[in-house]
Amino acid sequence: MLALLLAGGSAGCKKNSEEGSDTRPAPATATSGVLRLKLDEIAREGIEVSPVTRTEFRFHREFPATVQPNENELAEVTTLIRGRVVKVYVDFGQDVKRGTLLALLHSTDLGLAEAAYLKGSAKLHEAELTYERARDLHQHRAVSLAEFQKREAEWRTARAEAREARNRLELLGVQEEEIQRLEREQTIRSDVLIRAPFAGRVIMRNITKGEVVDTTQKLFTVADLSDVWVVGNVPEKDVHFIHKDQAVEVVAAAYPHAIIAGKITYIGDMLDPATRTMRLRVTVQNPDKVLKPEMFAMVRVYGAPRPDALTVPLAAVQSGPAGKMVFVQREPELFEARAVKLGEESGEVVAVLDGLRERELVVTKGAFVLKSEAEKHKIEPAR
Repeated sequence: MLALLLAGGSAGCKKNSEEGSDTRPAPATATSGVLRLKLDEIAREGIEVSPVTRTEFRFHREFPATVQPNENELAEVTTLIRGRVVKVYVDFGQDVKRGTLLALLHSTDLGLAEAAYLKGSAKLHEAELTYERARDLHQHRAVSLAEFQKREAEWRTARAEAREARNRLELLGVQEEEIQRLEREQTIRSDVLIRAPFAGRVIMRNITKGEVVDTTQKLFTVADLSDVWVVGNVPEKDVHFIHKDQAVEVVAAAYPHAIIAGKITYIGDMLDPATRTMRLRVTVQNPDKVLKPEMFAMVRVYGAPRPDALTVPLAAVQSGPAGKMVFVQREPELFEARAVKLGEESGEVVAVLDGLRERELVVTKGAFVLKSEAEKHKIEPAR
């Protein structure tokens, strides 16, 4: 049992000789704010103290996040024309260069479009020859003006139709080299080549040989993972710590001992009404591709450093009836419950704004035992 005494008082009283010479200290009053323990009780309860220190203090906040591809360096590869898959050349996780062949489709729609282009080109060639002949004859007054104008209109119509057929091929994704080959060889090919839009890694494949794919289907996702986004959510109470272009640290769950530098590149303009959090995006360089999309991570944001702050271990802080409190060792056997005003936390320490002085000894282990006794005897912390 912990023995309690009123600070500065002599509350003990003498018992009758019949009851023996044993005396017990009277309990402290509610205004005393102190507890007295014998040295053997301190050792038995494992009470330890630590000094209040003055040092440079820099707090930080940590927010859960996930790794995402940089959407500015990501492409959903689709087809501009319906077709059947003939061959797939790449798989998940494969690095590709710009223009790398990803898949080959066979499309009857493309064949029809190429046939229409060849027909339009032939019709244009014929109309152009007829128009040139009519113009020459009209200059020599061999044909009427009406006949010449008719041939001119036919030529203009054929030219518009040929241009429309060419535009149709371009809208279907046919490259200029293929159009030139078509004009040169006059041979229809129904093959659709699906190529990588830029250098990167294939992070999604949704295509198999033999299936028929449509223009709305996503066939591949290619991403340049040399830099990635780390997207997290900041609680409303911590929003004021966040600033655009602020340097932060990222710690991935897969690499808990690696600290990766990043920069805040986007801050949400609205809070999520359900979670009361703000969206945060950090851009991180990823040259070795060690950060993978959907990895869990933590974004660590530091506040401005305070060069001369009083700090105590968090283990010393207890919740009292009127706020936070600590127990200060005033003498080897005397402990004072004292109310304190605290600032920000950083790791295992917290800044003290009021209530303590430098080098005072606070209880860091066993404080809960003292708190229980203080509550039992209704001892209020000193201010």
